[in-house]
Amino acid sequence: MDGGGTTSGHTVLAQADGAMYRSLRQQSVTRAERYALGKSLRKSVPRSSLADWSVPAGRPDPVDLINASHRGRVDRLIPVRVGRMVESPYGFLRGTAVVMAEDVARLPSTGIMPVVCGDSHLGNFGFYASPERDLVIDLNDFDEAHPGGWEWDLRRLVASIWVAGRHNGTSEEHCGASVRSCVASYRQELRRLADLPLFTRSFERLDVDRLAAQTAGPLQAQVARAAERARHRTGDRALPRFTHQVEGKRRIVEEPPLITRPEPLEAELLAEALDRYLETLPSYWRRVLGGYTLVDVAHKVVGVGSVGLRAYVALLEGSSAEDVVFLQLKQARRSVLARYVHGDSAWHAHQGQRVVEYQQSLQTVSDPLLGWTTMDGLQYYVRQFRNMKGRIPLDSMDASALTDYAGVVGQLLAKGHARTSGASMIAGYMGKSSRVDDALCTFARHYADQTEADHATLVAAVDRGLLPVERGV
Repeated sequence: MDGGGTTSGHTVLAQADGAMYRSLRQQSVTRAERYALGKSLRKSVPRSSLADWSVPAGRPDPVDLINASHRGRVDRLIPVRVGRMVESPYGFLRGTAVVMAEDVARLPSTGIMPVVCGDSHLGNFGFYASPERDLVIDLNDFDEAHPGGWEWDLRRLVASIWVAGRHNGTSEEHCGASVRSCVASYRQELRRLADLPLFTRSFERLDVDRLAAQTAGPLQAQVARAAERARHRTGDRALPRFTHQVEGKRRIVEEPPLITRPEPLEAELLAEALDRYLETLPSYWRRVLGGYTLVDVAHKVVGVGSVGLRAYVALLEGSSAEDVVFLQLKQARRSVLARYVHGDSAWHAHQGQRVVEYQQSLQTVSDPLLGWTTMDGLQYYVRQFRNMKGRIPLDSMDASALTDYAGVVGQLLAKGHARTSGASMIAGYMGKSSRVDDALCTFARHYADQTEADHATLVAAVDRGLLPVERGV
């Protein structure tokens, strides 16, 4: 529940997933004792050590790590993925969770291991619809979710804020202010939640109305615009954009290379996989989807890091042509964090199930149609494709809005971590002062420099013809 292992330096010790749960007859450790244990970790892992970043001896070449991550992907899409990463250092960071996992897992760590996102960069927070159709904002990408160091998530988030700030032309001073806003918000929210009963904190969420009420200035207006766009991103509104009529039947529009039609055998396997997916849903939602018929399927490329992994969109039709549901199937592979966490192999045999269960752990409310399936030996998770998803565009944020938004995402990350394990210990370690804020600000600036250097290495490799590239797709 609220516990966690401890470690420091390069040693990584995780608790098995089942250790988050305990017998009701077992005596609980008090919050005060957990807080004191976290505070005691400062002796072995000084808070100032969170500032550490220098290129370690033997650090793998980032291009080699990228090439290794391409194994098993669809060959024709690898140039698209590379093209999206060479666009900018921010695009590079978005697509290279594998590189940063290698780096942060070897930095000083307390060993407190909640469930973490694994890819908590600035762009992986956004809007979506709750089961009650309220618009909420939270973490929204869980392909790499896994038990891991809370510092790993926070390091990735603050580095992405600094890189994003530079991408927008923000001064170094303002980048630092944004990072401090993020870490202070994380620290304060985690401490607040750690003092709440576990059951109470499970219901904490940030909906659009509450977000609008706690923001001001440019960010408030951007929240309103982004929320309005998100509310229009529903299945029925997607019909004119994504489908057309062919011989009296509705079909998904092809847009090669991003949207393409599968071969007939592949489409049949996909239909069978969707039938198996139904078995992973709660009984009510299984009955609801049982009232729909699969009309069409297509390959659809999404994201940056996910490009090249198998991804499909399926169109389901109910009792009328306007009664539709779009489902998305995304291939799930082992988290990039797994190799750095002891005992991983015993936790999830099905990686789609891992993504779904950890998404439900980190989000307060989740898509009710989340499930998983297997097709042709590959594992997938399934979710709604059009579910009021949206985000505030990065390029619309000035320095002030970035600082305010950094505070929002820091709060959301703290909420996710506090829902799983170790909140009191993390709060005890961080304390009330700004020492962790200052340390992670230093780290973020240095790792932003590293990201720019790694991006330049990728660009040089592309220019030498070592990686295929397709730009602007």
